[in-house]
Amino acid sequence: MNVVYILQSEVNYKYYVGSTKNLTRRLEEHNSGRSKYTSFSKPFKLVFSQEFSTQREARSIEYRLKKFKSRKIVEKIIKEGYIKIANR
Repeated sequence: MNVVYILQSEVNYKYYVGSTKNLTRRLEEHNSGRSKYTSFSKPFKLVFSQEFSTQREARSIEYRLKKFKSRKIVEKIIKEGYIKIANR
């Protein structure tokens, strides 16, 4: 399973976009502080996830979402329930 996910901090309400093969393990890593980038904003709740057929596709989508740096886009994805951007 290759997943792009969006977490929301329950402390500062900021979003974090990531991708993984094991969503349960990765969420636990974020919430236990083992992820350096998110350790200061824990705990997190999972607000969105979408599966992709390959790890390459999931990583590409994750990279493109992070490159946008747009809260509006992230919130639109959460509201609509899926990612619309085409993978190149």
